[in-house]
Amino acid sequence: MKIHLNTLFVSTDGAYLAKEGLALTVRVERRVVFRSPIHTLDGVVCFGRVGCSPAAMALCAEHGVSVSFCAPTGRLLGRVLGFTPGNVLLRREQFRRADSDPASLALARPMVQAKIANSRAVLLRAARDAADRARADRLSARAARLAQSLDRAATAATLDELRGVEGEASRDYFAVFNDLFTTEQPAFTFPGRTRRPPLDPVNALLSFLYAMLAHDARSACEIAGLDPQVGFLHRDRPGRPSLALDLIEELRAFLVDRLVVSLINRRQVSPDGFATSASGAVIMTDAARRTVLAAYQRRKQDELIHPFIKERVSVGLIIHLQARLLSRHLRGDLDAYPPFIWK
Repeated sequence: MKIHLNTLFVSTDGAYLAKEGLALTVRVERRVVFRSPIHTLDGVVCFGRVGCSPAAMALCAEHGVSVSFCAPTGRLLGRVLGFTPGNVLLRREQFRRADSDPASLALARPMVQAKIANSRAVLLRAARDAADRARADRLSARAARLAQSLDRAATAATLDELRGVEGEASRDYFAVFNDLFTTEQPAFTFPGRTRRPPLDPVNALLSFLYAMLAHDARSACEIAGLDPQVGFLHRDRPGRPSLALDLIEELRAFLVDRLVVSLINRRQVSPDGFATSASGAVIMTDAARRTVLAAYQRRKQDELIHPFIKERVSVGLIIHLQARLLSRHLRGDLDAYPPFIWK
């Protein structure tokens, strides 16, 4: 059990939420392991096999504290809300800013800057650890270009200009993606980013894990009271979770790309875990998919100090915290949205 941004996150299997006067308690094997006055909480998020008494749900509903139930993977299953959760005003503000290009630019800019900064950090760390000088030089050169992209992102005058900077930075980053691999495995040569469909095993891994991260981000938006369909960087499109895609930009390199590189470098995935369909798309076998999902869930259990709230958090909670920070900014509690920048 941990509280971040006045939100209680419960992930202990068998935990049970109960009411105790005007306090919410968490019991594990009939022992109270957590107690908090209800007025100090904004929300409760439960992962996995966590129970909740009707009285505890009523207490939370009466005080405007949402209770969200998620699968162990992070997928939102359902929420318990009171009659006045305040989401209407939050979403109206979200829609208002999404309809304004200057307001959207102000929110999209830090997200793009964080994406570029985190991509650059991945390249710089790889350059530092590179076994040969040529590889280190290639990585460092592209990292320098990303530094220039950071400067251009800071001065982009329109959303389209910002999107152009982001696209150029992505091309620079992926141009040296092969140099992140420390083992010679021809089957895992990266020819460049391909999507819909992925045409090689590396792109298949990237696309699959980006999709998993987007699912997590969508749940995080819903739990934070935001509309995952209405973003600021990504344009509206039927069926597209634009805000979820906005939020994962900050975490692509830090979480997904580093995990893909680790899986390949450690030979945790093999060429026979992939097959080519009649359409030319490369897909993972069921066994490979299970291996990758297990590695993703393990990575989400890693911990670090969050750069803004300065608390130790699990990697899997970062997307939830970013969604809550965004909602706080939209409500006026924060002057600006603080993106996740890996340090």
